[in-house]
Amino acid sequence: MKKIVVLDGYTLNPGDISWAGMAALGNLQVYDRTSVTDEKEILQRIGDAEIVFTNKTPLSKGVIDRCPHLGFIGVLATGYNVVDVAAAKERGIVVTNIPTYGTAAVGQFAIALLLEICNRVGHHDQAVHQGAWENCKDWCFWDYPLIELAGKTMGIIGFGRIGQTTGRIAKALGMKVLANDAYPNDAGKQIADYVDKEELFARSDVIVLHCPLFPETENIICRDNIAKMKDGVILINNSRGPLVNEKDLAEALDSGKVYAAGVDVVSTEPIRGDNPLLKAKNCIITPHMSWGAKESRQRLMDIAVGNLEAFLQGKPVNQVGA
Repeated sequence: MKKIVVLDGYTLNPGDISWAGMAALGNLQVYDRTSVTDEKEILQRIGDAEIVFTNKTPLSKGVIDRCPHLGFIGVLATGYNVVDVAAAKERGIVVTNIPTYGTAAVGQFAIALLLEICNRVGHHDQAVHQGAWENCKDWCFWDYPLIELAGKTMGIIGFGRIGQTTGRIAKALGMKVLANDAYPNDAGKQIADYVDKEELFARSDVIVLHCPLFPETENIICRDNIAKMKDGVILINNSRGPLVNEKDLAEALDSGKVYAAGVDVVSTEPIRGDNPLLKAKNCIITPHMSWGAKESRQRLMDIAVGNLEAFLQGKPVNQVGA
């Protein structure tokens, strides 16, 4: 049986789903974590394996060139920038990724960030447990403005599967939905009105980022574009951290130009202590967890196993850089 190594399996499977499907395909060794900087450790763990799965552990040209038995690299995520795909192609190594596993979970999480900003459920739960309601002179209280979303406008930048999922939920909440995407389609037109970015910035009460990170989208949320937005706009980003110029957003939050932001991603992850959003007003930050529902992770596992099965049958699927 072929040797299979998973370099960093804990994030996908902290113990609540099974590796059995993958184990049935070869001699499986799963490491919870592998250094992302120590190439010696990466090489030792890959060893003579023919098949390697990675999530965030980088497989550079230097690593790939020193793994002569390697024939398949499976990325346990959609983004595959951790792998030097060109180096793998030179060696004839198949590289696969996992498309479209977390659509529902990520769309749901975008709305969860928005609802937390609008209702501050977590804060008020904590306040009640700390005795604030028990000792309140009034029948009820709230510490933040409560915001009703019905009748407001959500603008979504990036209107693929995830963007459309978020748009459908927003529409169910009574919101008007605008979308900006390079590839308008009929499914999207059932949910939103497609507009250019300038119109989306000008009209939206809430702006949600669901676009990929390309040179043209990097820092799309910056001082100049924030100036085009409504005063008191809300920003949600659970796509990619570098879509946002964090210094500019922090300044806009502190000034009140942006009322609040909910972000699940930042420019450097894990977040660094000097990230300006940590001290900005009205900024909710979660640790890149949008995709992490058990159902989503099980789907990812199933696709990863399917990718390997197809490779072993000589018919690769979800191949990148081919």
